[in-house]
Formats: sequence, C-alpha cells, structure tokens
Amino acid sequence: MNDEQLLRYSRQIMLSSIDIEGQQKLLDATVFIVGAGGLGCPAAMYLAAGGFGRLIIADDDEVDLSNLQRQIAHGTNDIGTAKTASLKSTLSSLNADCQIEVINQRLDGEAFNQYVQQADVVLDCTDNFETRFAINAACVNNQKPLVTGAAIRFEGQVMVYHPGVEDSPCYQCLYPDIGEIEETCSANGVIAPLVGIIGSMQALEAIKCLTGVGEPLSHRLLILDGLEMRWREMKTKVDPVCPVCRNSR
Repeated sequence: MNDEQLLRYSRQIMLSSIDIEGQQKLLDATVFIVGAGGLGCPAAMYLAAGGFGRLIIADDDEVDLSNLQRQIAHGTNDIGTAKTASLKSTLSSLNADCQIEVINQRLDGEAFNQYVQQADVVLDCTDNFETRFAINAACVNNQKPLVTGAAIRFEGQVMVYHPGVEDSPCYQCLYPDIGEIEETCSANGVIAPLVGIIGSMQALEAIKCLTGVGEPLSHRLLILDGLEMRWREMKTKVDPVCPVCRNSR
C-alpha cells in the first residue's frame, strides 16, 4: 500500500483484527456482485469505499424512476441508462483505485461459472429465484463463498453459504426449487431503508469472509422484522438429498 491508501483506509487498519494485513487482503480480492439495484447499490458502495481491489457487477436492467426511492447509487439523470454504468460511475467517484468490470446482460449457468471462478466471494443481490438458484449452483461448483440478501415489504434476511465446508448448506438446501415464486419488490413493495440495511450487512459479511475476522453468518439465517425492529435467527442445516450440493460433500 502507498501512503494515500494507508490514509484512506486508516480507520479500518486501526482495527487490530484488520490491520495492514487484512486491508491488503481486501485490496487483492475480487468480488462478484449480481444485481445493481436496492441491495447491490449499498453493498457495492461500501465494498468499493472499504478498499476491495476489484468488483465485477452484473445486471441487465436500466434505471427507472421507480428505482430512485431505494437504489441510492442512481440519480435522476441516470434514468434510461444501464444500472451497471450508473453504479460504476458512482463507485469510481468514491474510489478511483477500485477496478470495476460491468456485465450489462442477463447471465446463464455457464456464464455464472465463468465469473464466479474469478471471484473470492460472491454477493447475490437479485430478486428472483431462478437467478438465485443459478448463482448458488455456480458457487457450489466452484467452492466459493456466497453472501445472499433479500428484502421485501418491511422484511429482510441475510446469510452466508460456504460450499465445501463440512455441514454447510447451500441456498437450495433452504429453498427447494418448486417453481418461480412471485415475491419481488416490484410486485409487493419495499420500504426504502430496508435494502440499505441488508445490502450493508452483505458488504460486512464479504469483508469477514475475506479477512477471516469474527464469526461468519453461516449455518444461520438472520431475519429482520423492520416494523417491530426485531432480529430473528434461524439455524440451518444441510438437506441430505439436495440436488445441487449433495455430490460436493
């Protein structure tokens, strides 16, 4: 690290559990973020600001007026532009040293494998089960940690999956593929700050995954009731007949 980087990240380096060694791990790391919307915006902004060296961001959508209530990396002038381009512009203004690669298209299973292979940790910031299952399968195939988040109405949840770690479930162990469920914020609504809370937690868990600091949110699904401001923790376990991860254990 040069002097400017030491100053920029000094408040993290001051943490004894991070120190220079931990910060260097972040600078050397690549994060693959799928989704540049409500969750992806705050997650990517904190990862770029916090010193991750490279972010790969995938999203095939354009900025719409209805996005601006919660997708804080986009502004009025970005309406009609690709979300990936808008988010990249915001991240570059936060930290020009962060390398940002954008993919402005919908990815399929093989494409997910290609980008997951390049990543040290993957963030699922999407809002549909088909894509979530594809990301999960790619992470299982490549034994890469996956940080998932979800937010709808006043309810949010976050969890970390560690494929290859003994007794660690994958996403599909918890959510079997029984067909698409129409549970998106576009169909059901979402309160604005909720996605910021969950996306920020995804960023924190990514930092913990890369530095080894603290206890990762694995084997535990953390659920937030935003109306009552109560957190609930649900223990998770491997599905022995999971079609995705049973052969990788």
